[in-house]
Amino acid sequence: MSDAEMDPEVIELATKVFAAARSGDGDALAAYIDAGVPVNLTNERGDTLLMLAAYHGHSTAVRTLLDKGADPNRVNDRGQTPLAGVVFKGEDEIVRILVAAGADPDAGTPSARDSATMFGKAELLALFG
Repeated sequence: MSDAEMDPEVIELATKVFAAARSGDGDALAAYIDAGVPVNLTNERGDTLLMLAAYHGHSTAVRTLLDKGADPNRVNDRGQTPLAGVVFKGEDEIVRILVAAGADPDAGTPSARDSATMFGKAELLALFG
């Protein structure tokens, strides 16, 4: 089905869900997921709700999504993981949340470990083990 054939209401709903992830609205995300929106829903670039919430620095929304079953190791269309994205962005609290949830520091390209090495983040490399 092409974008032109998609139901406008579905497109509007998806737009709202992805906006909630970008803005960190954990309550709205929980309500959408409880209503049936897939927790690992992706946008046109393969970014999950977790990727967007993490990348934009929203730790509460990240916790909400993980509690709802979001996959912390899911890569986007460019092979990037949420963990590598937050290492790049300098969101150390979210790095710790994702690692505690089982995020693999060696997944994706570049991996979170590669990013931490490149940016000289020794404290994160120690966290990765």
